[in-house]
Amino acid sequence: MKKKHLHISAGIIRNSQQKIFITKRPEGTHMAGFWEFPGGKLEQGELPEAALIRELEEEVGIIATQYEQFHRVDHEFEDRIITLYFFIVSAWDNEPYGKEGQDSRWVEQKALVENEFPPANRVIVEMLIQ
Repeated sequence: MKKKHLHISAGIIRNSQQKIFITKRPEGTHMAGFWEFPGGKLEQGELPEAALIRELEEEVGIIATQYEQFHRVDHEFEDRIITLYFFIVSAWDNEPYGKEGQDSRWVEQKALVENEFPPANRVIVEMLIQ
């Protein structure tokens, strides 16, 4: 059976104090309980940048105004393949919060802990804490 291939944009929302805003995956979702960089699936024909802006507004209530692609990760699970587009978001309007009721927090960039994140995010965490 052919695996489903998902494309996902994620925002590494980093403030001037080098703190990063992360959210916790809610119960009942794939990889529940892990922390993540907020974002979500690209819609049909949508560019990663457009998905980033839309998803950050939907999930954490911000409008990203400055961002740049940081890294792309392909990861294969037993039941799916995902391509993740990570963006460093350096400017935005509004204050981020868990708009969908998910836990959220600001964490020092160097204090990110890779095992608190899903496997596909760990290479990004390693890059950020070096």
